Amino acid sequence: MRWSAGTVGPWLATAARLLLGGVLVVAGALKIPDPAAAERAVRAYQLLPEGLVGPVAFGLPVLEIAVGLALFAGVFVRTAALGAAALMVVFLVGVVSAWARGLQIDCGCFGGGGEVAPGETAYPGEVVRDTALLLVALALARRPRSRLALGGPPAADVPPDPAHPTELTDAR
Repeated sequence: MRWSAGTVGPWLATAARLLLGGVLVVAGALKIPDPAAAERAVRAYQLLPEGLVGPVAFGLPVLEIAVGLALFAGVFVRTAALGAAALMVVFLVGVVSAWARGLQIDCGCFGGGGEVAPGETAYPGEVVRDTALLLVALALARRPRSRLALGGPPAADVPPDPAHPTELTDAR
């Protein structure tokens, strides 16, 4: 078998989908059982009015799980990847903001969260992780075709549209 961008690309997109989807599902699922901890984590960032803390703390894990499941299943991949990218931007803004303001908090990214003792923050690692996941999400949004997806065959398996030979037949 010859390896080419046409054969490797869909498998790389599959790996990206599974990685990003898996991270989001796990992050959301770890927050759901402890809503008080999720509220503590959101409140610790000191970015939202108190009236929004509860809805965000409840809604964020549900959104993470929904986007993650769409990626994992391979449906609405471009839309889910853009949703994941938006989530990563929000997470990055929150972490960088907390870091810049000198807050001593655990990000609550995988449950828990809230204030921690000085020196126990992990901001550099969180920024690197979320930036890497943002780049994966953006790459997947650009090239969403993958294997093992419920949303359709990868680009290599779709015959070209004779009316538009330079366009993909499906822009998923």
